[in-house]
Amino acid sequence: MTSHISHVTYLVRNYDEAIAWFLSALSFKLFEDTPLGGGKRWVVVGPNTDRGARFLLASAADAEQAAFIGKAAAGGRVAFFLQTTDFTNDHARMIAAGVKFNEQPRHESYGTVAVFEDLYGNRWDLLERR
Repeated sequence: MTSHISHVTYLVRNYDEAIAWFLSALSFKLFEDTPLGGGKRWVVVGPNTDRGARFLLASAADAEQAAFIGKAAAGGRVAFFLQTTDFTNDHARMIAAGVKFNEQPRHESYGTVAVFEDLYGNRWDLLERR
């Protein structure tokens, strides 16, 4: 049996706000946006590639879920890794789109990396592997 992780749940305050941010800030693609009734939607975004997992955007259903928006479970560490083959251009494009980077790019033994925050404050690495 061959398996792969296809989707990761990503909690949002508002579907349209999150879609707009992922498409403009990270140049993601909207793969699906299907109404499910009751205000729920099946919304899938991700890099415009056939490789890797995609985000299933999930609107918080109540105050308890809403309390977890922006708190991706990584114990204060980077929760997500966005790998690129052109760090310099992607970094510049993301800054121009208003993405907040927490540090200047650094060159590590494994590649070039910089930590940034998404629209809810979750921490990501923009990474170009060696």
